Amino acid sequence: MDIPRRALLVLALAVVPASLACGPREVQAMDPLERDLFDGQTLAGWVTTGGRYDGDAEWTVEGGAITGRTKDGRGGLLYTERAYTEFVLTLEARTDWPFDSGIFLRMAPRGKGAQITLDTRPGGEVGAIYSDGFLRHNPDGEKLWKRDGWNAIEVRCTGEPMRIAVQLNGAALVDYEVPRELQGFAPTGRIGLQVHGDRDDPPGNAARFRKLRIRELSETPQELIRRDEAGFARLTPWGVAHGWTDLLAGGSLAAWEEAQGAGGWKLEAGVLAALVQGGSGLLRTKADHRDFELRLDFKIAELANSGVFLRGDRAGGDPAWTGMELQILDDFHWEERTRTKLQPWQFTGSLYGSVAPARPALRPIGAWNELEVRVEGQRVATRLNGVLLYDVDTREVPVPEGKRPLAERAGTGFIGLQRHAPDGVAGEAYAWFRNILVRDL
Repeated sequence: MDIPRRALLVLALAVVPASLACGPREVQAMDPLERDLFDGQTLAGWVTTGGRYDGDAEWTVEGGAITGRTKDGRGGLLYTERAYTEFVLTLEARTDWPFDSGIFLRMAPRGKGAQITLDTRPGGEVGAIYSDGFLRHNPDGEKLWKRDGWNAIEVRCTGEPMRIAVQLNGAALVDYEVPRELQGFAPTGRIGLQVHGDRDDPPGNAARFRKLRIRELSETPQELIRRDEAGFARLTPWGVAHGWTDLLAGGSLAAWEEAQGAGGWKLEAGVLAALVQGGSGLLRTKADHRDFELRLDFKIAELANSGVFLRGDRAGGDPAWTGMELQILDDFHWEERTRTKLQPWQFTGSLYGSVAPARPALRPIGAWNELEVRVEGQRVATRLNGVLLYDVDTREVPVPEGKRPLAERAGTGFIGLQRHAPDGVAGEAYAWFRNILVRDL
């Protein structure tokens, strides 16, 4: 490309509060964190994806209650937007008879959670604990269930391994601790409400939930990402449970593939270098991403010109225009050395061709920068070194004449790094990347 126009995005790999700490203990000498999870009128604060078991159930608000029904026989879950670790959950639940429902705890894209069954069908169980199979049966739990009325439920979730203690209508329903030898459980995750589906339940039957309230039992945040003294990041179990993936895991490029030629990339000691010599103009992920968060660090040499592609179209074409590009450029020397004038949307961090950074945030040549981007639907938000560069609806931003509007470009595609080796760069490489982490939303 003849003018700089590749944007690279690095998300700040600072410690991110994720959820609350585990530990089977009572809260003392601190005010509990208590709040409503349901406003009684809308599904604000609830989502239908992101908890390992998603699905296609129909969720509405009816008569002041969250109401779930099967959709063409299919079930699914409704999750809290955020994850919780150690808490007391209170709610009231009611199901039409017969119906199969449940309450799910610590649901995460990776790692197992656990279900408290609310299966009121003949032969079903109320208060059993299930996770890829029954962990604890409860054949007598239905005796505490009011078939024709609202049922008061209190769920206490603590510890690692997880301990689940449930009260139903004021009586003990189940008290179960996951055995330590059972592996693969997420240390934190979303709370979910279930419509099972694939049953013989009458199609109009529903599960209803109201008066949902949570009291968190710790104010200690857990790290999603932890940095060492050299600045290298690793995902904690909490980060993995929240869906983050290290795209350079194990010092390997297994998640990537070269395109537009071959050669020009080197991964060594956790740092990926874009070399001056080589034939590949693009390194792209093998997996496609639609809505996601991306975090990475980068540093550049003088006269560097690179970028990060978002939702690149595998069908071909320049991914800066078939998808989107975050620019990476030597903002300090480019105009003087090349005797050209940059457009505002060509500086580092810009959404190339469309949106300029709110203010300069690039660190000096040779220093590591932290860039983060969130792409969700038509919205793109980018931060560089903690500075919010923009948060825009792509349907409302201009593009150069003759270029496809951003909102009409690929809605899903690869994440890519541009190797656009410019003239005049001293040394073997001109751009370096590390700590490349992604999380699908």
